[in-house]
Amino acid sequence: MPGVSHRDPLAPLPPDEILVRDNLRRHVAKLAGEIGERSMKRYDGLTAAADYIRDVLAAQGWRVAEQTFESEGRPVRNIEAELLGTTRPNEILVIGAHYDSLTGTTGANDNATGTAAVLELARLLNDARLDRTVRLVAFVNEEPPYYYTEAMGSRVYARRARERSENIAGMLSLETIGYYSDQPRSQHYPAGLGLFYPDAGNFIAFVGNLASRDLVRRSVRAFRQSVAFPSEGGAFPGWIVGVEWSDHWSFGREGYPAIMVTDTALFRYPHYHSREDTPDKVDYDRMARVVRGLAGVVTTLANADENS
Repeated sequence: MPGVSHRDPLAPLPPDEILVRDNLRRHVAKLAGEIGERSMKRYDGLTAAADYIRDVLAAQGWRVAEQTFESEGRPVRNIEAELLGTTRPNEILVIGAHYDSLTGTTGANDNATGTAAVLELARLLNDARLDRTVRLVAFVNEEPPYYYTEAMGSRVYARRARERSENIAGMLSLETIGYYSDQPRSQHYPAGLGLFYPDAGNFIAFVGNLASRDLVRRSVRAFRQSVAFPSEGGAFPGWIVGVEWSDHWSFGREGYPAIMVTDTALFRYPHYHSREDTPDKVDYDRMARVVRGLAGVVTTLANADENS
């Protein structure tokens, strides 16, 4: 990967990142605390989350649209906010996260954290002038039983994009990004990968399949140039466990370059897909640094030449 991962102790949060932290905490508390479970089994929670996301994005001044489709005979929604590019508006960068939770869980880290990051990126970028169009999208129905099916929200969205011949230059899926540990052996990996990566789960990971390796490298470079926070990246065959376990899979199926940004979920987080995945488990200070870095990644990717 380009550059070097940050290894020194983290400095105190500056005032602008304290604001990022507090906003992230507020969004996660709303989604995973006040609203709680967000699934087809608790449809009112799913609907309340979609309404909240729509309203926050609109309040930031973004153009907001809803993609509605039926799931189990009920309407569900992807929420899209768009910032039109200034010089290359037909080239699109998608930053997305699923807002549903697994049935029976409140899904604080998985994936209220990713959704909160999308909402905070809207605030951080709302005055930006970017060459490419940026879309922030909150997807429904990522969790089982919809994962890898035609009812998966990102699958519906990516197929429509292909049908419209939209030129998506890259897609970043923000998936479970709020848990970190400095303890040795707190980080685990699919077989064999632990030889090449740290054994402490204190970093954010950029993960893609082999077809998206250039996007992984460009994203890691931009992140390391934007923020002092540990980061790792890798492009692997899609059959390796976990490599395609998020909404980026849907875009890859349509031939778009797409990667996942993650704390690695079950390979680190002890409360993955459990009732213990609650807002108090999230490390908001470190998550704020990640989101600040992601703002730099989005800005760089939206303005950079494809070959840079």
